[in-house]
Amino acid sequence: MTLINGILLCFFFIIVSSKPISFNDPIFGQPEQIHISYGLDPSLMIVTWVTLNEVNDSIVEYGEDDMLSQRATGNVSIFQDDGTEKRREYIHRVVLRDLRPGQRYFYHCGSDVYGWSPLFWFTAMRNDSNFVLRTAVYGDMGKDNAQSMTRLQEETQLGHFDFILHVGDMAYNMDSDNARYGDEFMNAIESIAAYIPYMTCVGNHESNYNFSQYFAKFSMPSSKNTYGDDANFFYSFNVGPAHIIGFSTEFYYYTQYGFDQIANQYEWLEQDLKKANEPENRARQPWIITMAHKPMYCSNNDDDECLNTDGYIYIRTGLPYIQAYGLEKLFAQYGVDLEFWAHEHSYERLWPVYNSTVYNGTSGAYIDPDAPVHIITGSAGCDERHDPFGVPRPWTAYQNTDYGYTRMNVYNASHLYLEQVSDDQGGKVVDNMWLIKSKHGSYSYFK
Repeated sequence: MTLINGILLCFFFIIVSSKPISFNDPIFGQPEQIHISYGLDPSLMIVTWVTLNEVNDSIVEYGEDDMLSQRATGNVSIFQDDGTEKRREYIHRVVLRDLRPGQRYFYHCGSDVYGWSPLFWFTAMRNDSNFVLRTAVYGDMGKDNAQSMTRLQEETQLGHFDFILHVGDMAYNMDSDNARYGDEFMNAIESIAAYIPYMTCVGNHESNYNFSQYFAKFSMPSSKNTYGDDANFFYSFNVGPAHIIGFSTEFYYYTQYGFDQIANQYEWLEQDLKKANEPENRARQPWIITMAHKPMYCSNNDDDECLNTDGYIYIRTGLPYIQAYGLEKLFAQYGVDLEFWAHEHSYERLWPVYNSTVYNGTSGAYIDPDAPVHIITGSAGCDERHDPFGVPRPWTAYQNTDYGYTRMNVYNASHLYLEQVSDDQGGKVVDNMWLIKSKHGSYSYFK
């Protein structure tokens, strides 16, 4: 067949086809930006993806082998960006139920009409604590200069992590270029987030249009048994021996979107911590770990909050004048063990600290500290580059400005290990720490 005859045959096929090809045809309805997240219990996994054209079917085919013998359906919602083009995207969510804890599943997502994603796999959450819980923790990645991305992708594919904690500031900014930055970032992390749960909290670089991009595209676990709602801002989940809480520090600094967000979140946090401290629950998940974007304490010299108030004081002590909704006292009262932050484009490990007072800890291990431990891990990348340090504060245990990320292993009820990986130094571990606790609960000044 000559080239000309081939071209003519293609045109003939288009003309006589009963379904003319258009931009709404299958090739233009392919799933993208695929990511998974935990549900409220080990039997659940949420699969979220985007199509750039209208697709009304939201289907996941999955199974314990690549035969994909099970099928689940979900829902689609329309997200319209507030940029000049008013671009529309279609957000698909499917909740997989009745998963066997610890079982590996294969899956793809899409629809019979518009086609399917590539084949992915994940491991359902285990429902016991007799395993080493492994995660990577970082914030401030960015679409451009996402320096740690390659190493994180490799370690994910090699099975080094059970899930990810992304501590705010995703794409810099998800709404840029009429939300194309967000699309490109979400596609870039697919080789991580389609294989292991990608658990997030909101940062200041998600703030435009009332955090609408972040609100629309993630699916954190919700006590309302729905996903993609306010739970994206504050939520918790249990995994192994850990109770992990994600929340928003941005409510304190973007009050044009309403003070009720702060009050609602504070009330939810208090109730969640009370429940986590019920004797049976605290025995099952002794470690309480939080993550949010802006840090209570920091030592960087290019941030007025770090220089003038030693950190983001509204979060620590409450809103000005009324001194309400401060979280430092609440977290110490309910025995939060470890607090992850980002925002500063650097890594800082603090001594155990409460109310600006440093408590016990040595360089290699914090043994039964009488205050929470804070880690600032905001150096994964981004085009804003590094944030330099000033004079170390009394609570500073270690500082590093290399690009990198934090690994956390929770071994059991008493031993938790952290290390900081430098991407600048080829994956070298530049800092490590053991947190060892013979008991968990509120600290001595609340007893």
